[in-house]
Amino acid sequence: MPDPSAPRWLTDDERAAWLRLMAVTMLLPSRLETELKRDTGLSHFEYYVLAMISESPNRSLALTEVASRVNASLSRLSHVIGRLEDQGLLRRSPSPTDARASLATLTDDGWAKVVASAPGHVEEVRTLVFDPLSPAQVAQLSEICGALLGTLDPEHRLLGLGAQDVSAAKPTQ
Repeated sequence: MPDPSAPRWLTDDERAAWLRLMAVTMLLPSRLETELKRDTGLSHFEYYVLAMISESPNRSLALTEVASRVNASLSRLSHVIGRLEDQGLLRRSPSPTDARASLATLTDDGWAKVVASAPGHVEEVRTLVFDPLSPAQVAQLSEICGALLGTLDPEHRLLGLGAQDVSAAKPTQ
């Protein structure tokens, strides 16, 4: 009978998969960052913040919700929001429904920046992630990421989904 306190070492196949996953998580963010900085002057994180706000009704989102969707502390987010506000890409305002909350709203310039940035960013994502994969592999990637997110983000904060919306976000087979 195995010792329950002994480490559960990775199998050779698990180790190979883990090393590949680690390499992707190390290389992909810097490649996306390089493209966005070069083409838009935005960091990947700044673009992601703007994109999350742009996808919300009225292009406005509570700062706590932005922080949740981009997996950032309110402190870190506040610095980024301040920089984006200084650039005229968004504005902060008190929430009309919750006196304790603040909203981040894209300005017209912020919306224009997202619209201008998206094609190059999507092309880079397509080139780096989706072009090397077959349609079946894309479905597998989505399924694998969904399974991992079930453990890493069980409340679906980063997807901006409530529990009732999760099934709608799952790909159909």
